Amino acid sequence: MSIEDYTGGSAPDAGVLVVTTNDVPGHDVKQVIGEVFGLTVRTRHLGAQIGAGLKSVIGGELRGLTKTLVQARTEAMDRLVEAARARGANAVLAVRYDVTTAQDSGTEICAYGTAAVIAAAA
Repeated sequence: MSIEDYTGGSAPDAGVLVVTTNDVPGHDVKQVIGEVFGLTVRTRHLGAQIGAGLKSVIGGELRGLTKTLVQARTEAMDRLVEAARARGANAVLAVRYDVTTAQDSGTEICAYGTAAVIAAAA
């Protein structure tokens, strides 16, 4: 597997800037639209569960699970960007992730942040 299988993030989107900071250097926040989020819940297939069980005995990285979680994180981020764009934002500030086990059957990943309209400082 290549590094792309283990690193996430959406392809750069010229329409919506996503940052983990509260502001963007050289830009002013013109309008705060509000909270937006993207959510996905993923389950592991039987093969991954068997592999995880074996790895728990012998140790090591659960590569299949890592790849699944990267895909889920990327999907949550894509949905966050869609939500921001639908509300008229061109940026999402203070982006964070929350990961929760959903009823022992899957993993819930939520990307959330503050949708805003920003513009280059005068």
